[in-house]
Amino acid sequence: MSQPKIAFVAITRHGAEIIQEQAKHLPEADFFIIGKFLSLVNHPRAKAIPGKVAAAVGQLFQSYDQLVFFVSIGAVVRLIAPHLKSKETDPGVIALDDEARFVIPVLSGHVGGANAFAVELAHALGATPVLTTASEVGKTIPVDILGRELGWRVEAPKVNLVRVAAAVVNQEPIALIQEAGSKNWWKRETPLPKNIQLFENFSAVPLQQFAGVLWVTDQSPPKDLWAELKERLVVYHPPLGQSECSSP
Repeated sequence: MSQPKIAFVAITRHGAEIIQEQAKHLPEADFFIIGKFLSLVNHPRAKAIPGKVAAAVGQLFQSYDQLVFFVSIGAVVRLIAPHLKSKETDPGVIALDDEARFVIPVLSGHVGGANAFAVELAHALGATPVLTTASEVGKTIPVDILGRELGWRVEAPKVNLVRVAAAVVNQEPIALIQEAGSKNWWKRETPLPKNIQLFENFSAVPLQQFAGVLWVTDQSPPKDLWAELKERLVVYHPPLGQSECSSP
């Protein structure tokens, strides 16, 4: 997986001062500072925001994987609103208050990686990450990115991802069938939620009892299975030959 492209945007003195303190820990990031505070940041990748901030955001939105703004959430929302397309393509967006006490993912928390980067950034700043996505709050499976760090590829119509994710966070019965790939996919410190039931073989699952079915497999599900389960099935394909580790 390639290194994400990260940009920090500061339009206040405090934001520029915090960037100066932290820039050395982020050698691959770019730093965009409002012109009158640029001199506060001594870093080769620091540059002045060209023109008005609102006008610059469109290009930043297209060029970076993570955008970190030292500005209020309301201002962030107004700045990025004209450029939103979909969670599959939008970058992760994070807002920090002017004292860097709270790190708040605003956009693309899961697919765009803003949640994970917010936790990392908060740790570096000694700040508090404020995560509001339901799977993070409920400490359960993030359906749309399960196994991503292991190279798993998700296969499902978008409506399936939405419906099954809702079933997971609403604590409805979920079957997770793992017939392939590493079993070291549960990364949280808390136990797997009780509504998630593990199986090792698809044929052993009483499908009618579950609101959602998560299937980790090397197989390509037949069309009639998608039809049978309607919007309850999400499939994950691990890389070929991925070794198995300890169970979650």
